[in-house]
This record gives sequence, structure tokens and C-alpha cells, in this order.
Amino acid sequence: MTDPKIKLFARVLLRYCLKLKSKQMIRLVSGMQALPLLKELYAEALAIGAYPLVKIGAEDIEEIFLRNASKDQLTFIPPMESLEIEKIDAYVGVRASTNTRFLTSLDPHRMATFRKAHGKLMKRFFQRAAEGKLRWVATLYPTSAYAQDAGMSLDEYEKFVYRACMLDKKDPVAEWHKVSAYNKRLINYLKTKNIIRIVAPDTDLSFSVKGRKWINCDGSSNFPDGEVFTGPVENSVNGRIRYSFPAIYGGREVEDIRLEFKDGKVIKATAARGNDFLEAMLNMDRGARYVGEVALGTNFGIDRFTRNILFDEKIGGTFHMAVGEGYPECGSKNSSALHWDMVCDLRRNGAMYADGQLFFKNGKFLK
Repeated sequence: MTDPKIKLFARVLLRYCLKLKSKQMIRLVSGMQALPLLKELYAEALAIGAYPLVKIGAEDIEEIFLRNASKDQLTFIPPMESLEIEKIDAYVGVRASTNTRFLTSLDPHRMATFRKAHGKLMKRFFQRAAEGKLRWVATLYPTSAYAQDAGMSLDEYEKFVYRACMLDKKDPVAEWHKVSAYNKRLINYLKTKNIIRIVAPDTDLSFSVKGRKWINCDGSSNFPDGEVFTGPVENSVNGRIRYSFPAIYGGREVEDIRLEFKDGKVIKATAARGNDFLEAMLNMDRGARYVGEVALGTNFGIDRFTRNILFDEKIGGTFHMAVGEGYPECGSKNSSALHWDMVCDLRRNGAMYADGQLFFKNGKFLK
């Protein structure tokens, strides 16, 4: 018997997040663990009258490729992948890992080579999204691996995921409209400001958002969602920041990251663990040392760190920043094959100022 919450999950993803329409081509991507959700997504897409295409990934296959491929193979872009990005109208990516650390021992330079080569696909994907020609949503299916990372049982983690997605509510869409309204109020305040300053333990960072657009993330791209973001003026980031939580990228966990910026560029980067990997990613290309995104987490249903950025960047009362690729829809001009989100907790002894005016303290919007 199908779990009613999984059926609801699929319905909200396609009808609320993507607003999928008849005759649109949609790519559904997931791992085998998410098969129950994938089947419901497929059935719902057919009911809408769309044209669903299915791709099921496997970590074992990905690992074989990344460990054994030649440089030529790592950098080869299959023509059908480029064509697909040009043709699809919608995309759903369901993360369903069975081992979140399967690439931990991979040479970071191999990862960087692969990401850099495929960066053009990512860039085109986000260009089409910014143009309104492609709608996308990324989500997660609860697995034992994610539950273990979060320090929960699978049952506890499933409840956490459904709560974060508002799927435990009688009307999830109505709840997401409430998130949207809160985000809009925050954006209405920020859109008239030019200089943002972040102050927290071992952190004093400022940047300009003049002329940039703040985006309301209320479930239309990530699910769960809950953030407002923009791209800072590329050469405006100055100061230092210490990230409260470990930053995870490509299955590698880097602890106690501290970055120092001058005129937009990371000029010093250290980590208590994973420093070599951090440096390799920041040296991926020119844009990797510049900031593509700054954001505030506004999902107060997510109240703990889980070692999964889909949730952790949305923690209500936190600030996150991504080095690398920016989103064109907010005005960012930074280009990179990297997009690495890192989270700074402002819920204790944290503050944000806009044009010198305190507007956010200890995780709460004051206006």
C-alpha cells in the first residue's frame, strides 16, 4: 500500500513547486532508494498530461567512473546531456543516498576536473531557469544514511523530513504560502538596502547588494525550502567569516572553515579538517574564490544541523554563503563550476546590519 504522505509529497512537488502543465517534458532523477516516491511522481506527471523521462542513478556506478575514468573521459560531455538541458521544461532531482561518504577518499583534483568540465551544463541549466524556460526542484527521500548523518533513527528522520516539508500539515500548500509571506516581508526590507554586514563569533563580513534582486524561496526550487537569497556585487565582499557547521561537498566533510575576503576574493582559507580538499575546490577556476550567493534561512521547522545542505542552509535564523557560481535571476555575474554552500549560525550572538541599521539579531528579524 502506498504511504499517503509519499503520494502527497509527489503531488506537492509537481503541482505546487513546479506547477507542471500538460505536454511539458519533465526529467525525473532519483536513486533506487527513492523508488516509492519516483513511482508516485511518474504517475502524477502522467495524470497531469506531461511527458515524464526517468533516470535512476547508482552511487556504485558514479564511484567507478570518478575513480577510474581517464582525464578525457572525466571531461567528456555527452551530446545528449547538452540536448536534454535545452529541451526539458521541468526537472525533479530526488536525493536518496545509501552512503553519503562514498567519495570521501577520492582525489579532490579528479573531482575538480569533473566539476569544471561539467560546469558549462550547470551554467546553461541555471540560465534557462533564470529565463523562465525551465522549472526545477531538488528534494530528498529519507534513507538510513541520511538518518545516520543526522544522528536520528530512520523513523525519527522521516518525521523530521515531513515536518520540514510541511507534509505533516493538513494543507501543506497553505503553510508554504505563510513561509512565502514571511520571506516577502524580509525582502521588502532588504530590497532598498545597499550594504549588508554580518557579525558573529570570529566573523565580521560586509558586502554590497546594490542593484541585486532578492529571491523568495518558498518551495519552488528546493523542497523543503525557506530562504531569501541574492548575489553580492562580485568585488564587494570584505572581511572574515567562520562557519559554524561542517561544510559538505561531494561527500567530503570539511570542519571549521574560516575564509578571509578582500575585494570579493578569498585570500585566505583554513579548515581544521579537510584543508587540502577546501583548497582544491577553491582553486577549481577563477570564480571559485568569489561569492555567488548570500542568503538567510527562514524555515523554522528545521532547527538542527543534519549534515545535509538541502536542510541545513534553510535552518531558521542562519546565514549561508556559496563560493562559486551565482544565480543569474538575482543579478549575479560570478561564473564557476563550483557552488558550495556554507552555513553560519546567527541564532546565538549573531547580528546583521543593513546600511548600518541592525535588523536581524540572534536569528530573528527585528522589523
